[in-house]
Amino acid sequence: MEKLRNPYAKDERYSCFGCAPDNPEGLQLEFCEEGEYIKSTWKPRHALEGFINVLHGGIQATLLDEVASWVVFVKLGTAGVTSRMEVRYRRTVNVDKGEITVRGKLEEMKRNLAIISAQILDKDGRICAEARLEYYTFNKEKAQEKLLYPGKENFLPEGGK
Repeated sequence: MEKLRNPYAKDERYSCFGCAPDNPEGLQLEFCEEGEYIKSTWKPRHALEGFINVLHGGIQATLLDEVASWVVFVKLGTAGVTSRMEVRYRRTVNVDKGEITVRGKLEEMKRNLAIISAQILDKDGRICAEARLEYYTFNKEKAQEKLLYPGKENFLPEGGK
């Protein structure tokens, strides 16, 4: 399991709330590929609470959406936009309980619509939140033109396949 590269990080205009490494207000997520999953391990911050010691539900939804976009980047080799997202919150994500894991995988393709499942797991591997997302995916040319998609190879670790 090797860390994926973030090819957008070199662009000074890039400030993604989810994964820009230089956005001090953002989540600064980093991802890896593990089998059929794209994953991130992340430590919640108190500044992102919705209630005392509970990670805000909107931040949880953002985590799920962000991992889904990386599924599209890496597993499908293109870019897209979220067209639908349904989140189910199962248990609280306590900010003081350490790192959580966010993971997503492609479930199916319906023409250019990617169906992705994503989950947030606590440090004990229990599901805290899960989502079913539909991503409208662009062909590679449109992804490059509209979303500046740099190509799958630029996300893979050095010497990646």
